[in-house]
Parts: sequence; C-alpha cells; structure tokens
Amino acid sequence: MTEEKPRLIPNQPWENGWAPDTTRVPGTRRLWMAGTLALSVVAACVTAIVITDREPEETVPVAKAPAASPGSTYPGLLTFASPSAAGTEPPGGKSGLSSAQPTTSAATTPAPAPDVKGSASAPVSEAPKPPAASPSPSKSSAAPSSPDRSLLRSVEAVNYPDRYWHVSDGLVKLDQVGGSESRQDSTFSVVKGLSNNSCYSFKTHDGKYLRHRDFVLHADRNDGSSLFKQDATFCGGYSGYTGAAVLQSVNYPNYALRHKNFQLRLDPYGYNTTNRQDFYFRVVAPLA
Repeated sequence: MTEEKPRLIPNQPWENGWAPDTTRVPGTRRLWMAGTLALSVVAACVTAIVITDREPEETVPVAKAPAASPGSTYPGLLTFASPSAAGTEPPGGKSGLSSAQPTTSAATTPAPAPDVKGSASAPVSEAPKPPAASPSPSKSSAAPSSPDRSLLRSVEAVNYPDRYWHVSDGLVKLDQVGGSESRQDSTFSVVKGLSNNSCYSFKTHDGKYLRHRDFVLHADRNDGSSLFKQDATFCGGYSGYTGAAVLQSVNYPNYALRHKNFQLRLDPYGYNTTNRQDFYFRVVAPLA
C-alpha cells in the first residue's frame, strides 16, 4: 500500500509546515485587471475622437430663393432685368430701377448759301437765322417712366393662396384680388436691396418702397437715409416649402415678415415660433 502523505491545512500553517506566499502583494491581480480595463477605455475614446475628426462636416442647407408658381413663365426672386441697351445711361442708385432721362437735342437748320449770281450792284441777301432751340422738358412736366416688366412680381401667402400683398392707405395688407386698381397695388418691382445687393427691395408702381416702420410694413417714399434703406431691404431665407421663402429684415435679422390678422408686419422668427406658415410667401407672376 502506498503511504499517504499528510494534507496541508492552510488554517494551521505552523503546525504542518505550510507558510503563505509572501512574494505577491494581495489584490495585485485585480489591480492589473482594472488597469487593463482603464487603458482599453482610454484607447477606445482616442480612436473615436480621431474617427470623428476625420468625418466630413455636415453641410448646412443653403437658403434657396423662391421660384415662380407652376405654370408661370416668370423667373424666381433672384432674377433681375437684363442690362440696358447700348446708348442709354445706366440706371442710377442701388435699386436698379432708375430709368435714363430722355435727352432732346435742339434741331438746327443749315443756313442756305447767299445768291452770288446777281449783279455787283445788287445787295446780297443776309442768311436766315436758325430757329431758336426749343427748351428741354423739365422734370416736372416729364411723364413718369413705366416700370420694367421683367421686374414686376406679386407676392402670395402660402396658407392663403388666394390673397396677395396689397397696398391700401399706405399699409400693406393680405387681400384678395380685386379690380384693375387693386391689381396694380398688388404688383411690385422686385429689385436689388437698397442696403444689400444680395437681398431684395419691393417698389410700388408709384415709386414708393415697402419698409417696416414700428414693426409694421408701410409703403413710403425713399428719403435716402441709411435707416430707410435698411428698413426697405429683406433677405430671402429657406422655408421648406417649394417656391416659398422667409423674408428676413436686414437690420433685425431675427425678425421676418409675416401676416397677422391679414396685416403685414415684422415679428420674431426662430425655432420656437408658432404659426410658421404665416411667415412663408411665394413671389409669383404679376397680377397687373
């Protein structure tokens, strides 16, 4: 029979000759595991940051200018008149609407040569004097120039497609189409912005501009001031609707035109704005 060796009992190390291993600090294995896990987490975070930096930045959608309504042959809001024909003065100012003043030259008639076939004693007749030049027409008597048809537009609401911007008693309202006079007051020349050429201004048939005053849209005469030019300049922003735009103010960039109780005014526009469709308009073919 094989001789059985006595089993070592850890609880009695000194009685049976067993001694604990003092070469390793208690808990070292756990510390190594924790350190390895921490290094793995740090490496994963660094890898994620490097990959994120290498990804292309997401492009921000560019605000599109509104296009004309379906079936309309007129271009969108960004289109302006073609250059003037040769021989005329370029339009003055930033609006691009000033037409060249007509110039009239005085008609001159060449004086006939005196008759030299008569006798020497006959008196030579004097040459007739040219007629006096007619005075040039004054600015007050000159007829107002008609607006360029290529610039004419009307503006309709997205949520009220049968209503258009309409000037009434100096205010701009959202009204339905009426007679010829109402159609003319609902037709505007969309020109380059008075204070920013990349934006827009709206000019009425009688030469006034639509500008916000006390946050209400008015039709006023241009007084040439910097404030007026800013009040009358609006930039087209992205609306999300086909052919529609948000018209934001130049000097109040967080405000945009909207209709409220069928009255055009300037109100705050942002992510928390309610009734957002009241801010959306389409620039369509002219009514007049």
